[in-house]
Amino acid sequence: MVDRREFLTMMALCGVYGAFNRATGNLLAATPPLTGREPAKSVIEIWVWGGPSHIETFDPKPGAGKAYNGGYGDIPTNVKGIRISEFLPKLAQQADKYSIIRSMCHRTNGHETATYLMQTGRMPGDGITYPAIGAVIAMLKSGSYKGKLPPYIALTTNKGRFSENGFLSDRFKPLATGSNPNLPQFLVDGFVTPGASDAGHIARRAQYAAELDTFSRAVSGCRELQEFEKSASEANAIITGGAAKAFDLNLESEAMRNRYGRTRFGQCCLAARRLVEAGVPYITINAQGWDTHKKHFEAMQKLGPEFDQGFSALLEDLQEKKLLDTTLIWCTGEFGRTPKVEYHEPWNGGRNHFCHCFSTVVAGGGFAGGRVLGASNATGERPAERPVSPVDLLWSIYELAGIDPAQKLPNPRNFDLTILPPSGGKNKIKELYR
Repeated sequence: MVDRREFLTMMALCGVYGAFNRATGNLLAATPPLTGREPAKSVIEIWVWGGPSHIETFDPKPGAGKAYNGGYGDIPTNVKGIRISEFLPKLAQQADKYSIIRSMCHRTNGHETATYLMQTGRMPGDGITYPAIGAVIAMLKSGSYKGKLPPYIALTTNKGRFSENGFLSDRFKPLATGSNPNLPQFLVDGFVTPGASDAGHIARRAQYAAELDTFSRAVSGCRELQEFEKSASEANAIITGGAAKAFDLNLESEAMRNRYGRTRFGQCCLAARRLVEAGVPYITINAQGWDTHKKHFEAMQKLGPEFDQGFSALLEDLQEKKLLDTTLIWCTGEFGRTPKVEYHEPWNGGRNHFCHCFSTVVAGGGFAGGRVLGASNATGERPAERPVSPVDLLWSIYELAGIDPAQKLPNPRNFDLTILPPSGGKNKIKELYR
């Protein structure tokens, strides 16, 4: 049941989204191709919230001993010479579709600061809250995006570490879907999925509101009111119309849903593929549960298979549908976890925050597959070659999305700001471009 306040809030928010293209059509256009190829149309960010261990994912250390690897080893992939953790057997068979950065590093072990750094390429403290990459891409692709859905969608929650749109308009903050896509009905906040019981209720409320709105009828010639009513009409069409079908996972076959795994993460990956098909420029999957301070290996028994199945299915499915070349994927946490296992109390086999060396995966959208960039030392505690910073990574993502990271970034106080620090491009991860 949707009460009056919820309905009016829904209409107001979706009115903003309905006017999105008109309001931003003259902002900033994406630059011409920067890499000799057409830019990625959509970006999927798999944010492994809390920080995954590189040793149990993409940089195993079988020779380091149980003090570091907990007794777990590595397995070969379908790319000669690349081995990953035994927790990821399905992803091992998709290694030709992604590349691994094994030397990501920065200098902050706090969740909030590290998240901000990985999302903006900047450290906090200068009095300016910069927007996250998703908000920037949503804004700069507004001119070419013709879809009805918001341009930045988070499955299923926001990160909550900072305001992701920063100083940009709220039009560019992520729409967090809420709910659980693995439920029988994925009830997305603010939208009516076809077949949902709220559809008729919302229609009746809209008709009743129109009948009571004597003021609008009295000033029907007002230009501002006409604009508002146009936005309201578009909003109603969006929340009850065909665009909402992108969220209806019941339109997928049972076999496809099972392929991704009947888990929250797996079905988020399937929903992300559907949002790519709908043309949404930026999609975030906020995967939770990875802040494994205690009983890390017990947690990995659950997290590993869910992550392995969902991510591998997404890569394979996008390629089969010929969408991988135009869809850029990046998968990382705000940092990694301590390579040396904390076996003593109170951790009982846990791993704590570790920013000095961790792994990130990139795929599609101009990134090559089957490559490894950088390396960590024998225990995974420091980069041994080619350190990669958050700015290096973000610069390349922007570039492959067709956006010049050195271009000016609009802001309400008209400061002379660029998307990323101009010096950041010198170490971009060009070795992983196709």
